[in-house]
Parts: sequence; C-alpha cells; structure tokens
Amino acid sequence: MSGSEGSHRDAATLPSTSDAGARLRALRGSTVREISQAVEDAIEQGAFQPGEVLPSVRELAGALQVSPATVAGAFRELRSRGVLTTRERSGTRVSSRPPIARRSLVPVPGNVTDLSTDNPDPELLPRVTPILRKLDAPHRLYGGGSMLPQLREEASRQMDEIGVCPDHLTVADGTFAAIERILSAHLKPGDRVAVEDPGYTGVLDLVRAMGLHPVGVAVDESGIAPEALTAILADGVEAAIVTPRAQNPTGAALTSGRQADLCEVLNAFPRVLVVEDDHAGPVANHPYCTLSGSRERWAVVRSVSKSLGPDLRLAVVAGDRVTISRVEGRLALGPGWVSWIIQQLVVDLWRDPEAGRMIAAAAEAYRSRAQALIGALRTQGIAARGRSGLNVWLPVVEETPALRALFQRGWAVAAGEIFRLSSPPGIRITTAVLPEREAPHLAQDVAQALGRSA
Repeated sequence: MSGSEGSHRDAATLPSTSDAGARLRALRGSTVREISQAVEDAIEQGAFQPGEVLPSVRELAGALQVSPATVAGAFRELRSRGVLTTRERSGTRVSSRPPIARRSLVPVPGNVTDLSTDNPDPELLPRVTPILRKLDAPHRLYGGGSMLPQLREEASRQMDEIGVCPDHLTVADGTFAAIERILSAHLKPGDRVAVEDPGYTGVLDLVRAMGLHPVGVAVDESGIAPEALTAILADGVEAAIVTPRAQNPTGAALTSGRQADLCEVLNAFPRVLVVEDDHAGPVANHPYCTLSGSRERWAVVRSVSKSLGPDLRLAVVAGDRVTISRVEGRLALGPGWVSWIIQQLVVDLWRDPEAGRMIAAAAEAYRSRAQALIGALRTQGIAARGRSGLNVWLPVVEETPALRALFQRGWAVAAGEIFRLSSPPGIRITTAVLPEREAPHLAQDVAQALGRSA
C-alpha cells in the first residue's frame, strides 16, 4: 500500500515487557475511561512504542487496584479505536501505527542504509519545480465541482487502459483518505473486512481504527490465494481490500490466471464490496489485473505517491455509481474538495513527456533492483519474493534476531510483524533505493544474519 512506516528503530532497543510493567504501574485511573486515557497519554508521550507488548490485564488491574473487568474494558475501548491490538499467543500490544500523535521514533544513523521505509527513490521522481513555474491553475471557489475536468479526462483514460470502467470517477487526498471514505460508504463498526496477510500495515491499522475487524487472507507471489478467499467469504465478510500489483510487503502481483480464479470466487458473493489499491500505478512494473468487472459494489484507487512523489496527496477513484456518489458526498461534508492546484499539477506532470520518461525509467529501475536482490539471495540459498513494486519479502524463522543482526551490519529493514495477522514471520526490504551493485553485499550479510553463510 502507499505510505511509509516512519523511521526505523532497532528491535533490540525496544523496552522489555518487564519495563512496560513498571511503566504501567505508574499509571493512574480507576474507571474504564480514566485507564483508557492514561494508556493513550503514555503512548502519545513515548512511554510505550508501536508494536510493544503490554503486561496482562490481570497485572495492570493488580497495580491499579481495580477489577480485571475494568482494565479489560479500557483495553477493549483502545482496541476499538485501533490504539491496541490483540493476537492469540502474543498478548495485547500497541498498534504499529496508533491513530494518535506521538513522539518520533529514533532515526536511522548515518552509517546505516535505510531499506525500511517503502519510499520511492527521490532521484527517480519527476522534477516538480519546472512544472510549478509554468503552472496556471484556476482559482477554485466554494460551490464548484470536486474534480478538475482535465484530471477527470486523464484519469478516465488511465482507468480505461488498465481495464477499469471509468464511468464514475472522483478524487481523494491520498490512498488512505479514499479507502476510508469507500469503507465508510458501506460498512459500520464491527463489520468484517478481508485483508491480505501479510498486508500493508497502513490498511490494517486503518481498518482497526474505523472499528472494523480485519480478517487475514493468505497471499502468495500471485496475490490472494483463491482457496483462502473462498473460506473467508463463506464465513462472512462485508468487504475485501486487494492490491492487484506491487503488494506491500511481498511484491505480489495478480496474473491473468489468478485474476480469473478470484473473479470466479467473488462472483458467488456479489454483495461483497471489493476495493482495489493501485498505490504504485505505472511504476509497479507489472500489468494490472482488475477484479472489479461487473460487480455491484467496487472501487479502484490509484495513487500518485509512488510515481510522482509522496507529497502530492492525490488519488483518483473509479467505482460503481452508488459508491462514488457516497464518497463524493462525504468529501463535500469534510474538506469539500482536493486542491485544484494539486490536481492541475498532477495533470501537467501526467502530460509532460520528460515526466513520462522518468516514470518509465523508474519502473524499470525498481524491477531491476528487486530482481538483483532476489537473484543475489538465491545464490546464497535464500528464497525471497518481489514480483513487482518497491519491496522484497524474505521469510525468516525469527524476525527480531534477523533485524538486529542486519542493523549491526549496516542495514535497516522492516520487521514483518507489523504486516502480519497470522502468516509466518518475515522481513520486508525496500529495494527502491538499493543500487544493483550493492545487492550481493546485502545478500551476503543476510546469509550471515540468518546463519547460512559458508
């Protein structure tokens, strides 16, 4: 999915659970609301870090001298807002991206190469300044339309090129704003949403923060597994969020065969809302395979963050008439519109020949860099995958020792835990900024970190 997880923190530096116990005992509160607020304040102030395991309900209840039911109620409230998460056999922990302001994480030292952020290579992004100097954006006044006509024209052409019906279009200020409004248009708190497992942490956290229940669907190199999706749909979900290409964190991409299999599965459940996240767009270096077809409820979100730059907060959305109407209505009740200046800038970049060449070069570079690392790992006897996009997924037995060992060797990568619900451990390596010549060096360090060196 689009976006960055923020600065890397070496897993070895995270506070221990016993330290967390001491910090929780310093909290105050005797009611559900007071305890909930105290825990949230502690997270905001940096006392508890994203992903950190919290002591048990019983332990905190004893420290605060309240009933376990009171603490459980506080944790339940925090879970419903996506601040905390709970998994079987791993306890309650702070969400990877809790929806509250908090202190920044420790930045990556200068002697460590940061491959943890999912950022595009800034050297491969089209230059914005020359376009800005020539920009002649119209003033947008209250009461006008939400989508610039030129953007609608370009978005319609792009959607048509990837096989998505462009009859109903709108615009949002980024992927997450679009997905949130799409889900809000049809779902209510407590509804179940099928998500990829492993899948993008931003989607998992957003679903939780909306009071929805994420249900993981297994992913292989060709995307969501049809058998797993069948089982989840039969068990009852209201929506499914799918990344047809450049899947984050695994780099999976749908093939035409997998597309046909998934469409057959979804056709048996016509009322399920299908949301497609094309966050990488033209730099995904893989053909687009849509599942929207003639579904009753669907939406396809295409962001410009990976191809034009993360600071251009814009995504175009195609969908069925009802969904797009509701999304536009929700936009009108909030910000009203996405800046026409940004919309015009995106249009001008899309139409600029030099920007087009940069986007094509970026797509090829990302493909080459990912494949260089996968190939180098293969020579070390290590299997990894990354069919498309900016990331490579590497299964490991244990994540924390692998992260620590790589950090000590000068590489910061992302722990797979923040992307997983019940899938096996792994680490995500962002190859977007990894020169091909460095791939053998990194592969050797990975082999040593995993104890597989000769």
